[in-house]
Amino acid sequence: MTIVPSLFQRLFIAFCPVAVLVGIMSAIPAHALDDKWCKDVHIRFFVGGGEGDAFGTIVYNGAKQAEADLGPKVDYIFSSWSSEKMVQQLREAVAVQPDGIAMMGHPGDAAIMPLAKDAHKAGIKMMYQNVPVPEVVAAFGGGYVGAQQEAQGRALGNEAVKLAGMKPGDKAIMEGVFDNENRGARERGTVAALTEAGVNVVQISAPSSGEWASDPNLAIPVITAALLNNPDTKLLGVGGGQMLGNIPTFMQAAGKKPGEIFVFGFDTSPQIVEGFKNGWVQLTADQQPFLQGYLPILSLCQQVKLGLAPMNVDTGAGFITPANYEIVAELAKQALR
Repeated sequence: MTIVPSLFQRLFIAFCPVAVLVGIMSAIPAHALDDKWCKDVHIRFFVGGGEGDAFGTIVYNGAKQAEADLGPKVDYIFSSWSSEKMVQQLREAVAVQPDGIAMMGHPGDAAIMPLAKDAHKAGIKMMYQNVPVPEVVAAFGGGYVGAQQEAQGRALGNEAVKLAGMKPGDKAIMEGVFDNENRGARERGTVAALTEAGVNVVQISAPSSGEWASDPNLAIPVITAALLNNPDTKLLGVGGGQMLGNIPTFMQAAGKKPGEIFVFGFDTSPQIVEGFKNGWVQLTADQQPFLQGYLPILSLCQQVKLGLAPMNVDTGAGFITPANYEIVAELAKQALR
C-alpha cells in the first residue's frame, strides 16, 4: 500500500529546514519507547485497605500490573482504611522523598493539605485515588483516579429507587461514613437522592476509623438492630464492598431471606458475586478499582519522565444487577473487577 503525504505534510517537509527537523526528532525522548521506561522512578503507593482486603486487593493488583509493565520501584502502603493511619503514613512517605506518591483521599482536604504542601516544596509528584480532594489539587496540583463520590452516590440512590419500585413514604436504611468530609460524600449523595424521592431514610453511621471496612462482622449487632427495629424496611444500602459482601451474614442474623429486602451498595468482589447469585444482592455501583491502582502509577511515571500533566479519570463505570453480574463474575473472582 502506498502512503501519500497530506498537503500540510508535503509543505512542512519542503519548507522546514533540515536542522529543525533533526532537532524535532532529537527532542523526542528515546526512553518513551523503551521497555520498562519508568524503571528509575521511585513511587509510594497507598492501597487503602489491609493486605487481603477485597477492594484493596483489586487496587493492589492494578498497581502491581502497572509496576510490571512500566518498571518503577513501588513501595506499597496498607492502611486498613484508617484515615488517621493514612495521614501518618503520608507524612512518612513525604519524608522519604520518592519521585511520586499515589495517595488515597480518605483523610480529606484539611488533613492532607499541609502534607501536600510539603510534597510540593520537595518536588514530589502527587496522584490521588478512590476519594477526590479537590481543594488539595487546586492548591498544590496532582490528579485523581476514581469515581466522583457525590455524583456516584446520587446516581446509585436514583437507580435503587427505580429498580426497587420505591414510593414516597417507603422506608430505607443506609449505612456509611457520613461524618467523613470527603469520603462520606458518596453515602450523603445516596441519602439525598432517596430523600428527594420521598423515601424515609434511617442512617447508620460507620466508624470513620475504618473498622467495619476491615472487619464487617463488627457491624452485625448494629445492622441487625436497625433491621429488627424497622421491620417495614424495603431498601438496605451499605457504603462499601466489604459490607456488601457480608450482606448474607447481616440478613441471616436478622432472620431475613434472600430478596426479602432490596439490597444495594458499591463495588464487586467474589463475595458480592455470590450475593447476586444467591439472591442476597440486587444492585451495586462499579468503580473499577483496578484502574485506581494502574492509572496513578502510569500518570506518575508520565509526569516524572515525560513532563505530562496529571491524569484525571472518573472510573465510575455504571451499575451491576442480577441481569448482568455474570459478565464480570469471573474477573471479580480473580480480583480484577
